[in-house]
Amino acid sequence: MSTSGVERLRDAYLRACEVELQAFKPGNVSVRSPGHGMTASDFRLSAKASAPALASPTVGLGLRVYHAVADTRRAVGCNTNLGIVLLCAPLMQAAMDGTGQGLRADLGRVLCAAGRDDAAWVYRAIRIAAPGGLGTAVRHDVHGEPPCSVIEGMWPAARRDRIAFQYVSVFKDVFGWSMPRMRALRERWKDESWAAVGVFLGQLARARDTHIVRRHGNALAREVSAKAARLEEALCRSDAPEQFLPRLEELDGQFKRAGVNPGTTADLTVATLLAVRLDDLVGEQRRTQPGPSAPYRVGGPSLGGASSRNYQRKE
Repeated sequence: MSTSGVERLRDAYLRACEVELQAFKPGNVSVRSPGHGMTASDFRLSAKASAPALASPTVGLGLRVYHAVADTRRAVGCNTNLGIVLLCAPLMQAAMDGTGQGLRADLGRVLCAAGRDDAAWVYRAIRIAAPGGLGTAVRHDVHGEPPCSVIEGMWPAARRDRIAFQYVSVFKDVFGWSMPRMRALRERWKDESWAAVGVFLGQLARARDTHIVRRHGNALAREVSAKAARLEEALCRSDAPEQFLPRLEELDGQFKRAGVNPGTTADLTVATLLAVRLDDLVGEQRRTQPGPSAPYRVGGPSLGGASSRNYQRKE
C-alpha cells in the first residue's frame, strides 16, 4: 500500500475516535463529560498512540493488536481502548489488504486467516490491557497460550461478549444494523456526532452491554438497556437532536454515579464510525477497479441464529 493510502487509513481511524468522543454517550467518556477516572484527553492520546500500529502495512492481525495496545499502555498507563483496538484492527487490515470485493468480504478473509500465532499476540495484548472483570475461562484462557486460531479462541466467549461475537459473525452488529443506522441518521441530522449518539443508544437498547454485565450483572445491564431504549425512541423521532442534551446529561449523571460504563457499546460505536469510512474508501476502489464478487464465510460451530439482540446467554 502506498504512503498516501496508509495515511488515509490512519486518518480514518483517528477521525472515528474523535467523532465518538464528540458524541455525548451517557455513562461513557466524552468531551462533555469525563468519567471512571478518565477524560477525553486520555482517549485522544490513546488514539494517537495506537494509530501507527493499526495502520501499519507490514504486520498481521495479532501483532497489529498487540503493538496498538502496548503503545497505548505506554502512553496513558491504563486500559482505555482494548475493545476499540480489537474491533478496529481487523477492519483496518481488511481495508489494507482489500481485494476489491467489499469491506465485509475482505474482513471475513482477514478473520479466517488469523492463526495460532495471531491468537498468541492477541492474548498477550489482553493481558497487558488487563480489562476489568476478565477473570478466567475454562477453555482458551487468555492467561495461557492459545491452542487455536483467533476465531476458535473467540467462539467460547461469543455468547457473553459482544466483541467476541463480532469476530465469529463477521461483525454482524456493525454491518447489519449500526452502519445503516449511522448513515441514515447522518443524512437526516447532517451531524456525524449526533448520528453516533443515536447509534450508541440504539446498540445499547438492543443488547446488554457486556462490560456492564461483567462488572454489575445482568439485572443492572437490562435496566441500563431499558433506559437507553426509551431515550433512543424519543431522540430518533426528533429533527432537533440537540434538544435532548438535558436528558442525556441526566442519564449520564445517573450512570456515572452508579459506576456504570457502557464501554463495549462505545467501542462498537467507534468501530461503526470507522467501518463507514473504510467502506466508503473500499467503495471508491471498487468503482475504479471493478471485479467479480465472492462470498465470505467464517467457520465455527453454529450460534443457532443468534442476533445482536439475543446472542448473549441469559444467566
